[in-house]
Amino acid sequence: MHAKVGDWLVVKGTVLDTPDHFGQILEVHSPNGEPPYVVHWTHSDVDAVVVPGPDARVITPEEHEHEAQRRQDRISEIERNISQHHPHSSSSAAPRDKET
Repeated sequence: MHAKVGDWLVVKGTVLDTPDHFGQILEVHSPNGEPPYVVHWTHSDVDAVVVPGPDARVITPEEHEHEAQRRQDRISEIERNISQHHPHSSSSAAPRDKET
């Protein structure tokens, strides 16, 4: 595994419905880009020294942007499908009458 500052470390979720974790690589101390890396994890807003395991991969900032757009497009598609199949559903519940 090789990285440079600004690349992203992606750690795949290991359980169904567990999201991938994304961290931006802040420091690379090896001249050839090998671990360990100092990574800023977006899900926890924490910086940590990381030696990635086999479930991790390095992607470029451009690949990260592409993946983020792809995830957003998928969410939008799912929301459209839900609204087409359930036109009366909404994200907010109808207001209740006040109890007297």
